[in-house]
Amino acid sequence: MNDLNGDSFAEEGIGDEEFDDTADPTEFDTGLLDDLRLAAGILDPVPAELRQIAVEAYALHDLDARLAELTFDSLVDAIPVRGAAAPPRMLTFHTGDVTVDVEVTPQGLMGQVLPPQPASIEVLSGPRAGAALVADDMGRFTSDVPPAGPFALRLRAGGEVVVTEWLRA
Repeated sequence: MNDLNGDSFAEEGIGDEEFDDTADPTEFDTGLLDDLRLAAGILDPVPAELRQIAVEAYALHDLDARLAELTFDSLVDAIPVRGAAAPPRMLTFHTGDVTVDVEVTPQGLMGQVLPPQPASIEVLSGPRAGAALVADDMGRFTSDVPPAGPFALRLRAGGEVVVTEWLRA
């Protein structure tokens, strides 16, 4: 084997290895991949502008989804109850013929889709999809993980996609 200058590598033993095309391509050395990611992050970081564009582009992937407006928030609309130390936060979102009631507590969240119907629900928190939940035939869903920071819900029911407004937990 020769390089661009015509120098031979045969005497050094370089290039004598056989390529193993039977190796499983899904098995990677995770330590090597972690090192490569770290090196790429240091030597060639993603510009902040490009990261922002990517986040905004990801937000458009549900462009045809209907937006469910916040119609009730117990932090704003409810009358305070004397003696209640940490009442749950009650939220109601509405769009067209779909209403979503959600109760947010430090132990998690629970809610119901109205009219009652089965649905798949994602708790969104940033550019990545969060917890995947399933609403039963009565439209009820629960999560043992409370949302942290800004969050929204994406519902898929009956071939329709509904996304709630973003709120802080």
